[in-house]
Amino acid sequence: MEFDELAAIAKKALRPRMLTESSSAGSVAAALITDKGNVYTGVCIDTPCSMGFCAEHAAIAAMITAGESRIVKIVAVSEEWIVAPCGRCREFIYQIDYANLDTRVMLRCGAVALRDLLPHIWNQ
Repeated sequence: MEFDELAAIAKKALRPRMLTESSSAGSVAAALITDKGNVYTGVCIDTPCSMGFCAEHAAIAAMITAGESRIVKIVAVSEEWIVAPCGRCREFIYQIDYANLDTRVMLRCGAVALRDLLPHIWNQ
């Protein structure tokens, strides 16, 4: 699957909405494809006090629930553009399966390997 197809799947999951007066969801969506060819999506939940989570985390949780851990490609999108994974997401992708260092991550400038976004891994 090409990144533009994966990004289109993520875009379909976008549903920005307010949950409460201070919490929102769905302004960023992520899609990933595993080594088994399955696609998982998720959306962000933004809350005060850092209790929310990123779209990548939601997609990864769906993948883990299905019994998988190896990500081949991942992309996150907003309504306007591709969204780079934050540092927490980068580390999370690595920690759920060390082979995910080879995961291709879509950025606005093109796709890169996760290893290029984590040049100094804490346990190596």
